[in-house]
Amino acid sequence: MADLNAIFAARVPRYTSYPTAPHFHSGIRENTYAEWLTELPAATSVSLYLHVPFCDTLCWFCGCHTTVVNNYAPVASYCNLLAKELAMVAKTLDGRRTVTHIHWGGGSPTLLTPDDVGRLSAAIHEWFDVAPHAEFAIEIDPRGFGGDMAWALAAAGVTRASIGVQDCDPKVQKAINRVQSDAETADCVALLRAAGIGKLNLDLIYGLPYQTEDGINRNIDFALSLHPDRLAVFGYAHVPSFKKHQALIPESALPDVAGRLEQESLIHDLLCATGYVPVGLDHYARPDDAMALAAREGTLARNFQGYTTDTAPALIGLGASAIGALPQGYVQNQVAVPIWRAAIEAGNLATARGFALSFDDRVHRHVIERLMCDFAIDLKQVRRQFHLPCRYFDDALMRLQPLAQDGMVRIEEECMTVTPGLRPAVRLASAAFDAYLDGGGARHALSA
Repeated sequence: MADLNAIFAARVPRYTSYPTAPHFHSGIRENTYAEWLTELPAATSVSLYLHVPFCDTLCWFCGCHTTVVNNYAPVASYCNLLAKELAMVAKTLDGRRTVTHIHWGGGSPTLLTPDDVGRLSAAIHEWFDVAPHAEFAIEIDPRGFGGDMAWALAAAGVTRASIGVQDCDPKVQKAINRVQSDAETADCVALLRAAGIGKLNLDLIYGLPYQTEDGINRNIDFALSLHPDRLAVFGYAHVPSFKKHQALIPESALPDVAGRLEQESLIHDLLCATGYVPVGLDHYARPDDAMALAAREGTLARNFQGYTTDTAPALIGLGASAIGALPQGYVQNQVAVPIWRAAIEAGNLATARGFALSFDDRVHRHVIERLMCDFAIDLKQVRRQFHLPCRYFDDALMRLQPLAQDGMVRIEEECMTVTPGLRPAVRLASAAFDAYLDGGGARHALSA
């Protein structure tokens, strides 16, 4: 097998969408978005993503759109406008729609007060019909999390919580400006379970400064002691050209590509040895968890929040920088809160850019999503499904040849499989089907 260090030094997208966000353009604005919403058939179910772009401290590893606030006034005002945006979108849809999945992300959604959690949940129920089986997930910062918030989330209908842990080593925490004790995390878990929110995910990160094998072992031991249903184990994306605060992290303390691969492999072995099932590129789940079942059945999906069991045809993004995915294409709200705020206050949808999908885009999107979820693709079956000519994928197969020669993938006729044990190679394989990769000028993270 070729030098893995050189191969995985390639920088390619994480493919939470296709085409990826750097290729969105300003030709898609509020009028287009409104038209796309009105075109959704009345029976179309939707999922909702609400973005809360505020934190009380800035984690230096963060790649999200967020702002540090020192008082609650701008957050309270933002919540009022989120409720208004919900109403605007619902009215544009022209009829109540059934919601099958809700996700609140950030930033730190738990920076909201319990009252505002209740107000936003009430606004959702005012304008949409939330299905009885709907999953309502929220991202949680355990620091400062209290029992009043746990009960407020339960009352709002939250069914799943994703708890940010990242790393347990104080030296690593200091280097990324995310100081969080094990006790804070364990208390948060206990409070959520006491409130009846029993579906819990933990988020961990490898590739951080000063991480060691012993530290990784301790992180996994601590995570397993909390008995989560799922774990998301992300590779840190160090792109200070995109997020300037990442320059505060000492690059000399970051592991090289070989070190990252060793960390990923160690985590994989530790979690699989305790019965967790690998799901997609970076998730693990209990064998009876819905995500593990979806992976086994071939129904796992991928969107801007990562891997998901959500199969709604339309994802509606709400809040500054939020991205939506509709059958016609993608839309993204204004990233800057003041610009988003001005649009909503004026009674306008805050769409800043997007992408209308062509037929070829839909084909490549399908291939990339199935690859990212299943680690294999039968291109002959895809050609039949989309009525494609025989040589449609010849260019992509040619681009895959170096990966096949290096042992990253196996190609038999038109069936391609990522080599077992080399899960990070799926991003490289997916990139072979990306018609826009060389034209975006975007700076992506390491593929390992």
